[in-house]
Amino acid sequence: MTGINQIARYKLSRRRFLEGATAAGSVAGISTLGLGQAWADEQPKPAEIVVRAWGGVWVESLKAGVSDPFTQMTGIAVRHDLTEDNEIQPKVWAAVDQGRVPPININWDTTINATKSALRGVTEDLSDLPNLANVLPVAKPEGLEGVPLVNVYAYVYVLAYRNEAFPSGAPTSWNDLLDPRFKGRVALYNDGIGMHAPAVVAGGGKLADIPANMQPAWDYFSKLKAQNPLLGEDPDFTAWFQKGEIDVACTISSNAREAKKNGIPVAWTVPKEGATLDTDCLWIPKGLPAADLYWTKQYVNYAIGQAGQQAWLGPLGLPGVVPGLTPPEDLVGDLSYPTTSDDLAKLLQVSPKIQVEHQSEWFAKFKEIMQG
Repeated sequence: MTGINQIARYKLSRRRFLEGATAAGSVAGISTLGLGQAWADEQPKPAEIVVRAWGGVWVESLKAGVSDPFTQMTGIAVRHDLTEDNEIQPKVWAAVDQGRVPPININWDTTINATKSALRGVTEDLSDLPNLANVLPVAKPEGLEGVPLVNVYAYVYVLAYRNEAFPSGAPTSWNDLLDPRFKGRVALYNDGIGMHAPAVVAGGGKLADIPANMQPAWDYFSKLKAQNPLLGEDPDFTAWFQKGEIDVACTISSNAREAKKNGIPVAWTVPKEGATLDTDCLWIPKGLPAADLYWTKQYVNYAIGQAGQQAWLGPLGLPGVVPGLTPPEDLVGDLSYPTTSDDLAKLLQVSPKIQVEHQSEWFAKFKEIMQG
């Protein structure tokens, strides 16, 4: 992923949102969003904007770090639609194709899904956002015309585990998931996302084999299927760890970190084979009324500004796209929060283009194996 190495020179911190934020729609609030007051006054404000988001700690962090401050500064309510990204995608595509107003203003999406939408031509260009001048190269998409989406952070699919299950120390390999003592106590995403690259390596292949030879991954998943893994989405992992229902999982570190914050003895690691690094983004579907589009862009602009990034991403433990930020104290030196070139060299990165071309078949194959 060209540009992600730029993260190596910067760190991310958790900071409180601007103290003493002024009343909704005030000059100070508009200035923070990067708008000219005269131009802003020409744009009628919608009663609300709708942001699709993931549930649990994800939407809680977005609400506290971006949505609530945006409402405080503009007076525009923000409603969070928790429809899963794969479910909202065809609804947005259909609305744009049929010339209807889309069901959401903003999609908080995986970069892979968003790239599919960009290639379909249903995304608004965001190249006029003022805060784009202040972000790292990883924020801007590769191989796409204009700026149809904005990457907002990177993240790592770690091997998370209950401390009690590994009294001698952290697991060292993804093959530890195959240990018979963990039968029925392994958890994965329900489409296998995050595990395809590690499965290739753990199955005896190399990262360079992707996408030409995925057989090592299919062999690995066939063995893992015998473990009767639990399959779910982001909120499930935290709940499973909290209820003591799983011992090991492939998940984004934020989910294990949330369980740990709630007092559950959980940790995470990057095994010797490496772990998948990916990005998420924000994008706006075409078809919004002009004034709604204007204010929707200001939400995205705030989300890629320093204050928004700090308050939003600190609780999630994710490295953002704005320079000059520092990590939460508990993630300093943690590979799930890459800040050096050495860190990045230990992670597995598959280009968005390859993922767009092959992810659907990979997901289908994973489900076929797990349901077989």
